[in-house]
Amino acid sequence: MRPHAPDGPERRLRSCLRTATERHRSATLVQVIVRDNNVDQALKALKKKMQREGIFREMKLRKAYEKPSERRAREKAEAVRRARKLERKRLEREGF
Repeated sequence: MRPHAPDGPERRLRSCLRTATERHRSATLVQVIVRDNNVDQALKALKKKMQREGIFREMKLRKAYEKPSERRAREKAEAVRRARKLERKRLEREGF
């Protein structure tokens, strides 16, 4: 006989905790090797990797709550900018 599964808020809480844990496990780690005790060089490499991964941008976005409507507008504007940039690059390659 199976134990009784929790209902209501407790069940939702467990599912939220589980998904948060799964997200944490799937996160990629950013690692930098320190060579010859050169911490400055390692920090520079770490910053570059974090910049490439978009971690700084994400931290800035998460600093304050963003309403869903603001998020949609921001994402749409970003998509428009990306499309325009790709179009500019395409035209530049084709020689127009």
